[in-house]
Amino acid sequence: MTPEEFRRHGHEVVDWIARYMEEVEQYPVLARVAPGEVRAQLPPHPPQHGEPFASLLRDVDEIILPGITHWQSPSFFAFFPANRSGPSILGDLLSSGLGVQGMLWATGPACTELETHVLDWLVEMLALPPAFLSTGTGGGVIQDTASSATLCALLAARERATNGNANRTGTPVGLTAYASDQAHSSVEKAVRIAGVGSENLRVLPTGPARTLDSAALEAAIHADRVAGRTPCFVCATVGTTSSGAVDPLGAVGEICRREGIWLHVDGAMFGTAALCPEYRFVHAGLELADSYCFNPHKWMLVNFDCDCFYVADRGSLIRALSILPEYLKNQATESGAVIDYRDWQTPLGRRFRALKLWFVIRSYGVSGLQALIREHVRLAQAFAGWVDADPDWERVAPAPLSLVCFRHRSSDARNQAILEAVNASGSAYLTHTRLGGRYVLRLCVGQAETRLAHVTAAWELLREAAGRTA
Repeated sequence: MTPEEFRRHGHEVVDWIARYMEEVEQYPVLARVAPGEVRAQLPPHPPQHGEPFASLLRDVDEIILPGITHWQSPSFFAFFPANRSGPSILGDLLSSGLGVQGMLWATGPACTELETHVLDWLVEMLALPPAFLSTGTGGGVIQDTASSATLCALLAARERATNGNANRTGTPVGLTAYASDQAHSSVEKAVRIAGVGSENLRVLPTGPARTLDSAALEAAIHADRVAGRTPCFVCATVGTTSSGAVDPLGAVGEICRREGIWLHVDGAMFGTAALCPEYRFVHAGLELADSYCFNPHKWMLVNFDCDCFYVADRGSLIRALSILPEYLKNQATESGAVIDYRDWQTPLGRRFRALKLWFVIRSYGVSGLQALIREHVRLAQAFAGWVDADPDWERVAPAPLSLVCFRHRSSDARNQAILEAVNASGSAYLTHTRLGGRYVLRLCVGQAETRLAHVTAAWELLREAAGRTA
Protein backbone atom coordinates (compact mmCIF):
# COMPACT_ATOMS: atom_id res chain seq x y z
CA MET A 1 0.00 0.00 0.00
CA THR A 2 1.57 3.26 -1.13
CA PRO A 3 1.29 6.42 0.96
CA GLU A 4 -1.28 7.75 -1.51
CA GLU A 5 -3.35 4.55 -1.29
CA PHE A 6 -3.08 4.66 2.48
CA ARG A 7 -4.33 8.25 2.45
CA ARG A 8 -7.34 7.34 0.32
CA HIS A 9 -8.27 4.18 2.21
CA GLY A 10 -7.54 5.86 5.53
CA HIS A 11 -10.20 8.44 4.74
CA GLU A 12 -12.59 5.62 3.92
CA VAL A 13 -11.94 3.93 7.27
CA VAL A 14 -12.33 7.18 9.21
CA ASP A 15 -15.59 7.82 7.38
CA TRP A 16 -16.72 4.28 8.27
CA ILE A 17 -15.92 4.84 11.96
CA ALA A 18 -17.66 8.22 11.98
CA ARG A 19 -20.73 6.66 10.38
CA TYR A 20 -20.66 3.88 12.97
CA MET A 21 -20.56 6.48 15.76
CA GLU A 22 -23.64 8.12 14.27
CA GLU A 23 -25.54 4.87 13.70
CA VAL A 24 -24.53 2.63 16.63
CA GLU A 25 -27.82 3.27 18.45
CA GLN A 26 -29.72 1.70 15.53
CA TYR A 27 -28.16 -1.76 15.92
CA PRO A 28 -29.35 -4.52 18.27
CA VAL A 29 -27.11 -4.05 21.30
CA LEU A 30 -26.43 -7.76 21.76
CA ALA A 31 -25.16 -9.60 18.68
CA ARG A 32 -27.76 -11.99 17.26
CA VAL A 33 -25.51 -14.45 15.49
CA ALA A 34 -25.37 -18.13 16.44
CA PRO A 35 -22.10 -19.77 17.50
CA GLY A 36 -19.99 -20.43 14.40
CA GLU A 37 -22.09 -18.22 12.14
CA VAL A 38 -19.39 -15.59 11.54
CA ARG A 39 -16.69 -18.15 10.86
CA ALA A 40 -18.93 -20.08 8.45
CA GLN A 41 -18.97 -17.02 6.17
CA LEU A 42 -15.17 -16.83 5.96
CA PRO A 43 -13.17 -18.64 3.24
CA PRO A 44 -11.66 -21.93 4.44
CA HIS A 45 -8.22 -20.95 3.14
CA PRO A 46 -6.27 -17.66 3.07
CA PRO A 47 -6.08 -15.75 -0.24
CA GLN A 48 -3.05 -16.43 -2.40
CA HIS A 49 -3.10 -12.90 -3.78
CA GLY A 50 -3.97 -9.54 -2.32
CA GLU A 51 -7.56 -8.35 -2.55
CA PRO A 52 -8.94 -4.86 -3.21
CA PHE A 53 -9.43 -2.79 -0.07
CA ALA A 54 -13.07 -2.31 -1.00
CA SER A 55 -13.58 -6.06 -0.51
CA LEU A 56 -12.23 -5.83 3.02
CA LEU A 57 -14.61 -3.04 3.99
CA ARG A 58 -17.52 -4.81 2.33
CA ASP A 59 -16.89 -7.92 4.44
CA VAL A 60 -16.66 -5.78 7.55
CA ASP A 61 -20.18 -4.56 6.79
CA GLU A 62 -21.63 -7.90 5.77
CA ILE A 63 -19.82 -10.41 8.03
CA ILE A 64 -18.20 -8.64 10.96
CA LEU A 65 -20.75 -5.97 11.90
CA PRO A 66 -23.65 -8.44 12.39
CA GLY A 67 -21.43 -10.33 14.83
CA ILE A 68 -20.63 -7.30 16.98
CA THR A 69 -22.06 -6.74 20.44
CA HIS A 70 -22.16 -2.96 20.51
CA TRP A 71 -20.31 -1.91 23.65
CA GLN A 72 -20.54 1.70 22.45
CA SER A 73 -24.32 1.68 22.26
CA PRO A 74 -25.94 4.17 24.64
CA SER A 75 -28.19 1.28 25.70
CA PHE A 76 -25.30 -0.96 26.74
CA PHE A 77 -25.69 -1.36 30.51
CA ALA A 78 -23.87 -4.68 30.93
CA PHE A 79 -20.65 -5.62 32.73
CA PHE A 80 -18.81 -2.27 32.91
CA PRO A 81 -18.26 0.75 30.65
CA ALA A 82 -15.81 0.34 27.77
CA ASN A 83 -15.46 3.81 26.42
CA ARG A 84 -14.00 5.25 23.28
CA SER A 85 -13.91 8.78 21.94
CA GLY A 86 -12.77 10.62 18.85
CA PRO A 87 -9.59 11.98 20.46
CA SER A 88 -8.68 8.55 21.83
CA ILE A 89 -9.21 6.84 18.47
CA LEU A 90 -7.02 9.42 16.75
CA GLY A 91 -4.34 9.09 19.42
CA ASP A 92 -4.39 5.32 18.94
CA LEU A 93 -4.14 5.78 15.17
CA LEU A 94 -1.14 8.03 15.59
CA SER A 95 0.46 5.45 17.89
CA SER A 96 -0.06 2.76 15.25
CA GLY A 97 1.32 5.02 12.54
CA LEU A 98 4.46 5.83 14.50
CA GLY A 99 4.97 2.16 15.35
CA VAL A 100 7.11 3.01 18.38
CA GLN A 101 8.50 0.12 20.43
CA GLY A 102 8.80 1.73 23.86
CA MET A 103 10.50 -1.03 25.84
CA LEU A 104 13.43 1.24 26.80
CA TRP A 105 13.78 4.98 27.17
CA ALA A 106 16.40 4.74 24.41
CA THR A 107 13.97 3.07 21.99
CA GLY A 108 11.29 5.71 22.55
CA PRO A 109 12.26 8.74 24.66
CA ALA A 110 9.00 10.59 23.95
CA CYS A 111 6.97 7.42 24.52
CA THR A 112 8.49 7.02 27.97
CA GLU A 113 8.53 10.63 29.11
CA LEU A 114 5.00 11.43 27.96
CA GLU A 115 3.73 8.37 29.82
CA THR A 116 5.52 9.35 33.02
CA HIS A 117 4.23 12.91 32.78
CA VAL A 118 0.60 12.00 32.04
CA LEU A 119 0.57 9.46 34.86
CA ASP A 120 1.77 12.22 37.19
CA TRP A 121 -1.02 14.44 35.87
CA LEU A 122 -3.50 11.78 36.91
CA VAL A 123 -2.13 11.72 40.45
CA GLU A 124 -3.15 15.38 40.63
CA MET A 125 -6.44 14.88 38.80
CA LEU A 126 -7.62 12.07 41.10
CA ALA A 127 -5.92 13.46 44.25
CA LEU A 128 -3.96 10.23 44.66
CA PRO A 129 -1.31 9.96 47.38
CA PRO A 130 1.89 11.91 46.54
CA ALA A 131 3.87 8.69 47.01
CA PHE A 132 2.62 7.62 43.58
CA LEU A 133 4.36 10.52 41.82
CA SER A 134 7.41 9.71 39.69
CA THR A 135 9.28 12.61 41.29
CA GLY A 136 9.68 10.57 44.46
CA THR A 137 10.33 6.87 45.01
CA GLY A 138 7.12 5.71 43.29
CA GLY A 139 5.51 6.31 39.93
CA GLY A 140 3.00 5.12 37.40
CA VAL A 141 2.97 3.01 34.28
CA ILE A 142 0.33 2.06 31.71
CA GLN A 143 -0.51 -1.64 31.74
CA ASP A 144 -2.92 -3.28 29.34
CA THR A 145 -5.49 -4.21 32.01
CA ALA A 146 -6.02 -4.31 35.76
CA SER A 147 -5.33 -8.05 35.58
CA SER A 148 -1.74 -7.33 34.57
CA ALA A 149 -1.46 -4.70 37.29
CA THR A 150 -2.59 -7.20 39.91
CA LEU A 151 -0.05 -9.75 38.69
CA CYS A 152 2.80 -7.22 38.75
CA ALA A 153 1.82 -6.10 42.24
CA LEU A 154 1.75 -9.70 43.45
CA LEU A 155 5.16 -10.42 41.92
CA ALA A 156 6.61 -7.39 43.68
CA ALA A 157 4.97 -8.49 46.94
CA ARG A 158 6.30 -12.02 46.53
CA GLU A 159 9.85 -10.82 46.01
CA ARG A 160 9.68 -8.38 48.92
CA ALA A 161 8.39 -11.12 51.23
CA THR A 162 11.17 -13.54 50.18
CA ASN A 163 14.00 -11.01 49.85
CA GLY A 164 14.23 -11.87 46.16
CA ASN A 165 14.63 -15.60 46.72
CA ALA A 166 11.43 -16.53 44.88
CA ASN A 167 12.92 -15.26 41.61
CA ARG A 168 16.19 -17.08 42.24
CA THR A 169 15.04 -20.44 43.61
CA GLY A 170 11.32 -20.64 42.84
CA THR A 171 8.28 -19.65 44.84
CA PRO A 172 8.53 -21.13 48.33
CA VAL A 173 5.68 -23.11 49.84
CA GLY A 174 3.75 -21.17 52.44
CA LEU A 175 3.17 -17.74 50.89
CA THR A 176 -0.44 -16.61 51.29
CA ALA A 177 -2.60 -13.94 49.67
CA TYR A 178 -5.97 -12.45 50.67
CA ALA A 179 -9.00 -10.96 48.96
CA SER A 180 -12.75 -10.83 49.46
CA ASP A 181 -15.22 -13.16 47.79
CA GLN A 182 -16.21 -10.16 45.64
CA ALA A 183 -12.69 -9.49 44.33
CA HIS A 184 -12.04 -9.85 40.62
CA SER A 185 -11.15 -13.27 39.22
CA SER A 186 -7.80 -11.83 38.12
CA VAL A 187 -6.58 -12.14 41.71
CA GLU A 188 -6.86 -15.92 41.59
CA LYS A 189 -5.32 -16.00 38.13
CA ALA A 190 -2.40 -13.92 39.43
CA VAL A 191 -1.70 -16.27 42.35
CA ARG A 192 -1.67 -19.17 39.89
CA ILE A 193 0.73 -17.47 37.48
CA ALA A 194 2.98 -16.20 40.28
CA GLY A 195 3.31 -19.69 41.74
CA VAL A 196 1.60 -18.84 45.02
CA GLY A 197 -1.20 -21.27 44.19
CA SER A 198 -4.99 -21.08 44.40
CA GLU A 199 -5.03 -23.05 47.65
CA ASN A 200 -2.98 -20.29 49.26
CA LEU A 201 -5.44 -17.55 48.32
CA ARG A 202 -7.69 -16.81 51.29
CA VAL A 203 -11.07 -15.79 49.87
CA LEU A 204 -12.75 -13.97 52.74
CA PRO A 205 -16.55 -13.76 53.12
CA THR A 206 -18.30 -10.40 52.92
CA GLY A 207 -21.32 -9.08 54.76
CA PRO A 208 -24.45 -7.32 53.46
CA ALA A 209 -22.37 -4.42 52.09
CA ARG A 210 -20.24 -6.93 50.08
CA THR A 211 -17.02 -5.34 51.36
CA LEU A 212 -13.85 -6.92 52.69
CA ASP A 213 -14.20 -7.64 56.42
CA SER A 214 -11.08 -6.29 58.13
CA ALA A 215 -11.67 -8.45 61.22
CA ALA A 216 -11.87 -11.57 59.06
CA LEU A 217 -8.70 -10.49 57.27
CA GLU A 218 -6.84 -10.01 60.54
CA ALA A 219 -7.99 -13.40 61.81
CA ALA A 220 -6.93 -15.16 58.60
CA ILE A 221 -3.48 -13.55 58.70
CA HIS A 222 -3.03 -14.56 62.34
CA ALA A 223 -4.08 -18.16 61.60
CA ASP A 224 -1.58 -18.39 58.75
CA ARG A 225 1.26 -17.00 60.84
CA VAL A 226 0.49 -19.51 63.62
CA ALA A 227 0.62 -22.26 61.00
CA GLY A 228 4.07 -21.11 59.88
CA ARG A 229 2.98 -19.50 56.63
CA THR A 230 4.07 -16.12 55.25
CA PRO A 231 1.27 -13.66 54.38
CA CYS A 232 2.52 -11.46 51.55
CA PHE A 233 -0.32 -9.84 49.61
CA VAL A 234 -3.78 -8.34 50.12
CA CYS A 235 -6.00 -7.07 47.30
CA ALA A 236 -8.72 -4.57 48.20
CA THR A 237 -11.23 -3.30 45.65
CA VAL A 238 -12.69 0.09 44.81
CA GLY A 239 -15.84 -0.90 42.95
CA THR A 240 -16.29 -4.67 42.77
CA THR A 241 -17.55 -5.99 39.46
CA SER A 242 -20.62 -7.68 40.94
CA SER A 243 -22.01 -4.90 43.08
CA GLY A 244 -19.69 -1.86 43.03
CA ALA A 245 -18.66 -2.37 46.66
CA VAL A 246 -15.81 -0.24 48.02
CA ASP A 247 -13.59 -1.99 50.54
CA PRO A 248 -12.54 -0.14 53.74
CA LEU A 249 -9.05 0.84 52.61
CA GLY A 250 -8.12 2.54 55.86
CA ALA A 251 -8.86 -0.44 58.11
CA VAL A 252 -7.32 -2.91 55.66
CA GLY A 253 -4.30 -0.69 55.15
CA GLU A 254 -3.61 -0.40 58.86
CA ILE A 255 -3.55 -4.19 59.14
CA CYS A 256 -1.20 -4.51 56.17
CA ARG A 257 1.18 -1.87 57.51
CA ARG A 258 1.25 -3.50 60.92
CA GLU A 259 1.81 -6.96 59.44
CA GLY A 260 4.29 -5.90 56.76
CA ILE A 261 2.04 -7.13 53.94
CA TRP A 262 1.79 -5.59 50.46
CA LEU A 263 -1.59 -3.89 49.88
CA HIS A 264 -2.76 -3.58 46.30
CA VAL A 265 -5.93 -1.61 45.56
CA ASP A 266 -7.87 -2.48 42.41
CA GLY A 267 -9.81 0.61 41.40
CA ALA A 268 -10.50 -0.55 37.85
CA MET A 269 -14.24 0.00 38.05
CA PHE A 270 -14.74 3.14 40.13
CA GLY A 271 -11.32 4.75 40.45
CA THR A 272 -12.19 7.23 37.69
CA ALA A 273 -14.96 8.65 39.87
CA ALA A 274 -12.27 10.36 41.97
CA LEU A 275 -11.92 12.91 39.19
CA CYS A 276 -14.81 14.54 41.06
CA PRO A 277 -13.98 15.76 44.59
CA GLU A 278 -17.38 14.66 45.92
CA TYR A 279 -16.66 11.03 44.96
CA ARG A 280 -13.16 10.80 46.40
CA PHE A 281 -14.53 8.90 49.38
CA VAL A 282 -13.76 5.81 47.28
CA HIS A 283 -10.06 6.39 47.94
CA ALA A 284 -10.22 7.03 51.69
CA GLY A 285 -7.20 5.26 53.16
CA LEU A 286 -5.41 4.83 49.82
CA GLU A 287 -2.29 6.45 51.28
CA LEU A 288 -1.67 3.12 53.07
CA ALA A 289 -1.48 1.16 49.80
CA ASP A 290 1.71 -0.12 48.18
CA SER A 291 0.12 -0.17 44.72
CA TYR A 292 -3.02 0.98 42.98
CA CYS A 293 -4.61 0.79 39.56
CA PHE A 294 -7.62 2.13 37.68
CA ASN A 295 -8.82 1.82 34.09
CA PRO A 296 -9.28 4.95 31.97
CA HIS A 297 -10.56 2.54 29.30
CA LYS A 298 -13.62 1.88 31.47
CA TRP A 299 -14.97 5.29 32.39
CA MET A 300 -12.71 8.00 31.00
CA LEU A 301 -13.28 7.98 27.25
CA VAL A 302 -10.02 6.16 26.50
CA ASN A 303 -10.04 3.20 24.12
CA PHE A 304 -9.09 -0.22 25.41
CA ASP A 305 -6.41 -1.01 26.51
CA CYS A 306 -5.25 1.46 29.16
CA ASP A 307 -4.77 0.64 32.85
CA CYS A 308 -2.88 3.10 35.04
CA PHE A 309 -0.81 1.23 37.63
CA TYR A 310 0.99 3.03 40.46
CA VAL A 311 3.51 1.92 43.07
CA ALA A 312 4.72 3.79 46.13
CA ASP A 313 8.16 2.14 45.86
CA ARG A 314 9.17 1.48 42.28
CA GLY A 315 12.33 -0.25 43.48
CA SER A 316 10.34 -3.25 44.70
CA LEU A 317 8.61 -3.61 41.34
CA ILE A 318 11.81 -3.20 39.31
CA ARG A 319 13.72 -5.71 41.42
CA ALA A 320 10.95 -8.25 40.82
CA LEU A 321 10.76 -7.78 37.05
CA SER A 322 14.09 -6.48 35.74
CA ILE A 323 16.29 -8.63 33.51
CA LEU A 324 19.01 -6.91 31.48
CA PRO A 325 20.57 -8.98 28.70
CA GLU A 326 23.53 -7.59 26.80
CA TYR A 327 21.51 -6.61 23.76
CA LEU A 328 19.37 -4.21 25.83
CA LYS A 329 22.25 -2.43 27.56
CA ASN A 330 22.72 1.24 26.63
CA GLN A 331 24.19 4.44 28.02
CA ALA A 332 20.86 5.96 29.06
CA THR A 333 19.91 2.92 31.13
CA GLU A 334 23.35 2.71 32.72
CA SER A 335 23.19 6.38 33.68
CA GLY A 336 20.27 5.71 36.01
CA ALA A 337 18.66 8.95 34.83
CA VAL A 338 15.79 7.37 32.85
CA ILE A 339 12.84 5.04 33.32
CA ASP A 340 12.83 1.81 31.31
CA TYR A 341 9.22 0.66 31.46
CA ARG A 342 10.14 -2.86 30.38
CA ASP A 343 11.06 -3.29 34.08
CA TRP A 344 7.54 -2.32 35.18
CA GLN A 345 5.59 -5.02 33.30
CA THR A 346 5.73 -8.70 32.34
CA PRO A 347 6.21 -8.29 28.55
CA LEU A 348 9.29 -6.69 27.06
CA GLY A 349 7.59 -4.72 24.31
CA ARG A 350 5.06 -1.95 24.75
CA ARG A 351 2.98 0.36 22.61
CA PHE A 352 2.74 4.15 22.79
CA ARG A 353 -0.49 4.04 24.80
CA ALA A 354 0.12 7.39 26.47
CA LEU A 355 -0.82 9.22 23.27
CA LYS A 356 -4.50 8.33 23.45
CA LEU A 357 -4.65 9.16 27.16
CA TRP A 358 -2.91 12.49 26.52
CA PHE A 359 -5.26 13.29 23.64
CA VAL A 360 -8.33 12.64 25.81
CA ILE A 361 -7.15 14.70 28.77
CA ARG A 362 -6.16 17.62 26.57
CA SER A 363 -9.33 17.47 24.45
CA TYR A 364 -11.86 17.29 27.30
CA GLY A 365 -9.96 18.85 30.18
CA VAL A 366 -10.57 17.97 33.79
CA SER A 367 -13.93 19.76 33.85
CA GLY A 368 -15.19 17.91 30.77
CA LEU A 369 -14.32 14.53 32.25
CA GLN A 370 -15.90 15.51 35.57
CA ALA A 371 -19.11 16.46 33.77
CA LEU A 372 -19.24 13.01 32.14
CA ILE A 373 -18.85 11.20 35.48
CA ARG A 374 -21.43 13.39 37.23
CA GLU A 375 -23.99 12.85 34.49
CA HIS A 376 -23.59 9.08 34.59
CA VAL A 377 -23.95 9.03 38.37
CA ARG A 378 -27.05 11.22 38.07
CA LEU A 379 -28.63 8.79 35.60
CA ALA A 380 -27.82 5.75 37.74
CA GLN A 381 -29.25 7.45 40.82
CA ALA A 382 -32.43 8.23 38.90
CA PHE A 383 -32.75 4.55 37.99
CA ALA A 384 -32.10 3.50 41.60
CA GLY A 385 -34.89 5.85 42.68
CA TRP A 386 -37.34 4.25 40.26
CA VAL A 387 -36.49 0.81 41.60
CA ASP A 388 -36.90 1.97 45.21
CA ALA A 389 -40.27 3.55 44.43
CA ASP A 390 -41.76 0.47 42.72
CA PRO A 391 -43.21 -2.13 45.14
CA ASP A 392 -42.57 -4.94 42.62
CA TRP A 393 -38.81 -4.32 42.56
CA GLU A 394 -36.04 -4.07 45.12
CA ARG A 395 -32.47 -2.82 45.27
CA VAL A 396 -30.11 -5.40 46.80
CA ALA A 397 -26.88 -3.44 47.29
CA PRO A 398 -25.82 0.15 47.93
CA ALA A 399 -25.56 2.22 44.75
CA PRO A 400 -23.33 5.20 45.55
CA LEU A 401 -22.15 5.73 41.97
CA SER A 402 -23.08 4.36 38.54
CA LEU A 403 -23.92 0.68 39.17
CA VAL A 404 -27.35 -0.43 40.40
CA CYS A 405 -27.99 -4.02 41.56
CA PHE A 406 -31.68 -4.86 41.72
CA ARG A 407 -34.23 -7.62 41.15
CA HIS A 408 -37.92 -8.25 40.77
CA ARG A 409 -39.52 -9.34 44.04
CA SER A 410 -40.16 -12.84 42.75
CA SER A 411 -38.17 -15.95 41.89
CA ASP A 412 -34.68 -16.30 40.45
CA ALA A 413 -36.21 -17.99 37.42
CA ARG A 414 -38.44 -15.02 36.71
CA ASN A 415 -35.58 -12.55 37.08
CA GLN A 416 -33.56 -14.61 34.62
CA ALA A 417 -36.49 -14.65 32.21
CA ILE A 418 -36.82 -10.86 32.51
CA LEU A 419 -33.14 -10.38 31.71
CA GLU A 420 -33.27 -12.72 28.74
CA ALA A 421 -36.35 -10.97 27.36
CA VAL A 422 -34.76 -7.52 27.62
CA ASN A 423 -31.54 -8.67 25.96
CA ALA A 424 -33.39 -10.53 23.20
CA SER A 425 -35.25 -7.34 22.31
CA GLY A 426 -32.03 -5.79 21.02
CA SER A 427 -33.02 -2.49 22.60
CA ALA A 428 -30.79 -2.83 25.69
CA TYR A 429 -28.23 -5.16 27.19
CA LEU A 430 -27.85 -5.89 30.92
CA THR A 431 -26.03 -8.64 32.80
CA HIS A 432 -26.53 -10.40 36.12
CA THR A 433 -24.68 -11.56 39.20
CA ARG A 434 -25.48 -13.47 42.39
CA LEU A 435 -25.56 -11.71 45.73
CA GLY A 436 -26.52 -13.53 48.91
CA GLY A 437 -27.31 -16.55 46.78
CA ARG A 438 -29.96 -14.68 44.79
CA TYR A 439 -30.08 -13.94 41.05
CA VAL A 440 -29.54 -10.19 40.71
CA LEU A 441 -29.76 -7.86 37.71
CA ARG A 442 -27.11 -5.19 37.13
CA LEU A 443 -27.49 -1.87 35.32
CA CYS A 444 -24.22 -0.02 34.85
CA VAL A 445 -24.34 3.48 33.36
CA GLY A 446 -21.13 4.62 31.73
CA GLN A 447 -21.24 4.70 27.94
CA ALA A 448 -20.28 8.04 26.47
CA GLU A 449 -23.57 8.70 24.66
CA THR A 450 -26.01 7.37 27.27
CA ARG A 451 -28.75 9.87 28.11
CA LEU A 452 -31.80 9.89 30.38
CA ALA A 453 -33.97 8.63 27.51
CA HIS A 454 -31.91 5.45 27.22
CA VAL A 455 -32.07 4.72 30.95
CA THR A 456 -35.81 5.42 30.95
CA ALA A 457 -36.29 3.07 27.99
CA ALA A 458 -34.37 0.32 29.80
CA TRP A 459 -36.60 0.67 32.87
CA GLU A 460 -39.71 0.41 30.71
CA LEU A 461 -38.32 -2.67 28.97
CA LEU A 462 -37.67 -4.32 32.35
CA ARG A 463 -41.17 -3.59 33.61
CA GLU A 464 -42.77 -4.79 30.39
CA ALA A 465 -40.68 -7.99 30.51
CA ALA A 466 -41.76 -8.53 34.10
CA GLY A 467 -45.39 -8.26 33.04
CA ARG A 468 -44.96 -10.76 30.21
CA THR A 469 -43.18 -13.31 32.40
CA ALA A 470 -45.70 -13.23 35.27
